[in-house]
Amino acid sequence: MTELDIPLRSARAVGCLLVLVSLVPIALSTDTNIPIGQEAQAIDEHYNQLHSLEAQFTETYRGSGMERSESGTLWLKKPGKMRWEYRSPRAKLFVSDGKNAWFYVPGDKQARETPVRKLEDIRSPLAFLLGKTKLEKELQALSYAPDITPADPNDVVLRGVPRGMQDQISSVLLEINPEHQIVRIVMDGVDGATTEYRFDQIHENVQVADSRFRFAPPAGTETVEGDLGP
Repeated sequence: MTELDIPLRSARAVGCLLVLVSLVPIALSTDTNIPIGQEAQAIDEHYNQLHSLEAQFTETYRGSGMERSESGTLWLKKPGKMRWEYRSPRAKLFVSDGKNAWFYVPGDKQARETPVRKLEDIRSPLAFLLGKTKLEKELQALSYAPDITPADPNDVVLRGVPRGMQDQISSVLLEINPEHQIVRIVMDGVDGATTEYRFDQIHENVQVADSRFRFAPPAGTETVEGDLGP
């Protein structure tokens, strides 16, 4: 693993994964007898009506005999804008204005840039939150995962495979709280590695300036165009 294995190990950039509460929240039942399509539709309605989101996140990677945890703040804004600001254990940044994406580690003399349309690795587990979408379309074989214990007993866990990514991802778990928010994502790679994201202190439809999603390399920083990951 390199420093470039950052925010996102599970959704082939802007178009792989993830969807962004209805105006009147509906209780999300943990009764898995409710049709999966009904649950998926409730999640779709929640996120398709949002225009922005701010949350604290923890990312944990397990694989190749190692485990690494990082944390920070995530901002999302439609259409296609995201900012992953890592604070611990080391400051680093992944930011996209919807057209171009940047990865930068403060103190380094290099910043990587690539067009969003060329992001072909697992870069944004929340990409589907940034546009109008349907969960059942984004995740094949969507079903409940009764064998998985949710972090909160009031939550429900869903399982699926990102469309077009079967060669990279064997399964994705989404933990959904009663407000139809995604609070945990677990991605199992075909290589045996697992990347988990947990989200808390979620604030929806917050005011976020577009300037937060722009990046200007500091003076003396070399800009390298191309792939942002391995």
